[in-house]
Amino acid sequence: MALQILLNVIVAFVWMFLVQNFSGQGFIVGYVLGLVALIGMRRFFKVRLYVHRVWAAVKLCVLFIKELILANIAVLKVVLKPKLDMQPAFFAYPTTLTEDWEIVLLSSLITLTPGTVVIHVSDDAKTLYIHAIDCNDVDEVVASIRDSFEKAILEVSRA
Repeated sequence: MALQILLNVIVAFVWMFLVQNFSGQGFIVGYVLGLVALIGMRRFFKVRLYVHRVWAAVKLCVLFIKELILANIAVLKVVLKPKLDMQPAFFAYPTTLTEDWEIVLLSSLITLTPGTVVIHVSDDAKTLYIHAIDCNDVDEVVASIRDSFEKAILEVSRA
C-alpha cells in the first residue's frame, strides 16, 4: 500500500514538471492521472489498491461523527430530564479484532463517544469491559458496537 501511494505521488510530481505547472491544481491533475495509471496496473500489485482502504477509513470517520452526534443528543436528553431514570451498566464486550491497533482504535472510539467508556481490556485482548451511562439492554448495545464500529474497523484493516 505504501508503495502505491509513493508511486502515485511520484507520478503527480513528474506530471507537474512535464507541464511546468507547480501549483496545487497541477499536483491534483497529476495525482488523478497517477491514480488512473495505478488502476490500470493493479494486476501487477499483490495487494488491493490503496484507495479501498482510504475509502473505508473515510467511512469510519463519517460513522464516528454520526455516532458522536447521536450520543451527544442521547446524553443531553438524560441530563435534561427532571427525573434521573437512567440505568448505568458495566458489561463485557467480546471482540473479534486481533491486531493491537484495531483494539486500541475500537477502545478509543467507544471512549470518545459520550456516555460510554472502556474500563479495561482483558489480558488476552479478546474482551473489553465497558461502562455505559444509560443501558436498557446490554445485548442491544453490544450488537450496536459490533455492527457499527467493529465492522467498520474490520473493513479498514481488511481492505
